[in-house]
Amino acid sequence: MNKTQLYLFSAAVLLLMSLAGCSSNSPAGDQEGANGRLEVVATTSIVGDVVSQVGGDNISLEVLLPSGSDPHSFEPTPQDIAKVAGADLIFANGAGLETFLEGLIESAGAQDKVVYVSSGIDFLGAGAEEHEEDPEGDEHQHAPNNVDPHTWTDPNNILVWIQNIEENLSKADPGNSAVYAANAAAFETEIEELDHWVREQTVQIAPENRVLVSDHSLFNYFAHEYGFEQVGALIPGYSTLAEPSAQELAEIEDAISRLNVKAVFVGNTVNPSLAERAAADTGVALVYLYTGSLSEPGGEAETYLEYIRYNVSAIVDALK
Repeated sequence: MNKTQLYLFSAAVLLLMSLAGCSSNSPAGDQEGANGRLEVVATTSIVGDVVSQVGGDNISLEVLLPSGSDPHSFEPTPQDIAKVAGADLIFANGAGLETFLEGLIESAGAQDKVVYVSSGIDFLGAGAEEHEEDPEGDEHQHAPNNVDPHTWTDPNNILVWIQNIEENLSKADPGNSAVYAANAAAFETEIEELDHWVREQTVQIAPENRVLVSDHSLFNYFAHEYGFEQVGALIPGYSTLAEPSAQELAEIEDAISRLNVKAVFVGNTVNPSLAERAAADTGVALVYLYTGSLSEPGGEAETYLEYIRYNVSAIVDALK
């Protein structure tokens, strides 16, 4: 679907919703759906899980990206426009991760509904020091391309997410603010326990082995917090959309050999062919992780807590 078709469809969606709203018996300004719950949309399954932990039974949640989707390359459908247009709140990671989001919310007329959960986090990356705070928080979507958007790889950043989610749910649904606050406090405790567990696990890795090579640069926050160094990535930059040149790939393979790197880590949302080639060329282990998405329901990483535990266990097993 091209841009013109997208805008025409969005106009039709908004017209239908407007007509439905005029015939509704709900009081004007009511921010809750027919089931009495807030209608909430999250961009990724990772954002969605944290939102669900805070919102609990008082929200009706839809996640835009299916499990296993790459947030860097996702293309929304007309149905996604309808979901966003009908939502009370839209929760996104921000920091430039969801490149599709600006056009989507503009098409749906939902600019004032978006909450960037990474708002307030100190970004890492080559352009972070040039980035000034916007009082409205919009800078967390329009961050420079050389800022790392993968804030969730450090569980401590999820504490900021929780605060932002709780604050905005309570603002939209003040009658349940005490419930949101209690849910947030309980999940904060779980995140703090998770951070303690990560430190217990990673201490098993010798300092000289605390080097990370991945499919793209996504472990900066994890590395910064837990004493690792991300020494390279097969795809240059913080997005999976770029492609390495032959020279760049050769340089990474040289670094892998020179630094005695023990493993190359590849995510569940990207094509693994580059990582498979690098591992074969250098003779190091290829280790699969969950990166931009949780697993399918019932899988080994269906919640954020399980996601971190799975990845940390795999990293420790590969590097210790």
